[in-house]
Amino acid sequence: MKIKTSQLLLLSILMVSNSCTDFLDKVPDNRVALENLDKAAQLLTSAYSVISPAFTDWMTDDVGFIRGTTIRPNHTQAYLWDEFFDDPNELDAPVSYWFETYTAIAHANEVLAVLDELPAVTNNEIEQKMAVESEALLARAYGHFMLVNLFSKHYKAQTASTDLGVPYVEKPETVFIQQYTRNTVQEVYDKVETDLLRGIELVNDNFFANSGKYHFNRNAALAFASRFYLFKEDYEKCIEFSTELLGNSPGNFVRDMTSEEFLAASSSITGYPQLYSSPDLPGNLLLIRKISLVQRPDFAHGPTNTIYNDLFAENPFAGTTDARENPAFVKGENGLFPVRYESLFERSSLNSDVGFTYHIALAFRGEEVLLNRAEAYAQENRLTKALNDLQVLVDNRYSLDNSLSEEPEITIDLLRFFFGASNNPFIRDSALIEQFLMLERRKEFIVQGMRWFDIKRFELEVEHELAGRGSTVTLRKDDRRKVLQIPSSAIDVGGLEPNPR
Repeated sequence: MKIKTSQLLLLSILMVSNSCTDFLDKVPDNRVALENLDKAAQLLTSAYSVISPAFTDWMTDDVGFIRGTTIRPNHTQAYLWDEFFDDPNELDAPVSYWFETYTAIAHANEVLAVLDELPAVTNNEIEQKMAVESEALLARAYGHFMLVNLFSKHYKAQTASTDLGVPYVEKPETVFIQQYTRNTVQEVYDKVETDLLRGIELVNDNFFANSGKYHFNRNAALAFASRFYLFKEDYEKCIEFSTELLGNSPGNFVRDMTSEEFLAASSSITGYPQLYSSPDLPGNLLLIRKISLVQRPDFAHGPTNTIYNDLFAENPFAGTTDARENPAFVKGENGLFPVRYESLFERSSLNSDVGFTYHIALAFRGEEVLLNRAEAYAQENRLTKALNDLQVLVDNRYSLDNSLSEEPEITIDLLRFFFGASNNPFIRDSALIEQFLMLERRKEFIVQGMRWFDIKRFELEVEHELAGRGSTVTLRKDDRRKVLQIPSSAIDVGGLEPNPR
């Protein structure tokens, strides 16, 4: 599947020909003439990367070797943690994510570069300009945040000032070959924070008409801040922004998967994902269209039957069923694939049989914000509040068997029993809550591209089975391959320093 890029891609391979002089006499890309605020707002629909980061799932402990599906080279490279082929047109791979995300950032920068020159006289125009600036800043911050968390080490206060980050691009490209340097992880985080906070200050939901959840609305911006400060380990800020979103009734942002509505939808492989990812659900905060094969059950590796069944059977509440387990597709000869997103297809023309597969991904969800806050509470040793947040999720995920009459309740004693620590005073209560949180995050975001970040954050080891060989390969907790390699063109042409190997 080929993706045609619409602009000069940052740090891409450029072919210089004899017509270079003529080329430089023209606008160096296909950018839109931004003459008014409406056109600026329209361009921002392209400020969100169309490539999904969920290819990282193939590198996690959520997948095993699947037989009977189409296995492409990038699937094998991810599964074995090999270096990826450096083809920017290959879907679901680091290089395409790099290029398309920087292209999205370029669109945001085009808007920010001309915004001061666009007329705004009336109060409505002034508010619209602020809303456009907000979305551009938030989209730029989000793109760089995702890039630094894929192509750099996870943020650690002790080393962030020296760890290699990614280039933070704040201006449009105006020369034929633009040279960049890699900011440190600390510098990237500082710039993300500046854009994020300014974006939240200016955000205004009144200018998105009926497509508000396909843009950086206020709730999505607060969810972004929740994730950002959790990853930065600024737990008080994480709690602050999470609480600003969740308010006094966090359950309003958590879908009830034990409800009759969800249970009825589970019998339909089309109805369920439509409900799950519906913009009408309060907990679905930001929806982004992704051109990807990740959600196709006939492609790539995925959860084996054993991984899938063991994961959803693992819970401390005897006599309950995890409502997240069903529905699921059969994947290949030995796998199961949870139905979360609807795999869609767009024809290249009305009469064409070719086109591209895409899905509408949930970039931010209320459940993530709830779990972020619970983790932050646990890190701050505010255990009662952490348990209260976890109870909200438990109430909406675990359904009772007919033999039980009491709703499941999460307690420290229950977690000690579940993790075999009842008689071990050396294991902290907060550590048990964190362990349960990781388990719940794994279930909640399976095959949605989130597990990889927890593997990096918590320095987890991953083991993959080599089918037919009777052996395994291991990604160590401190393995350098957890930091994806930047594209070769960024190294050879852009002059960027590669990640150590």
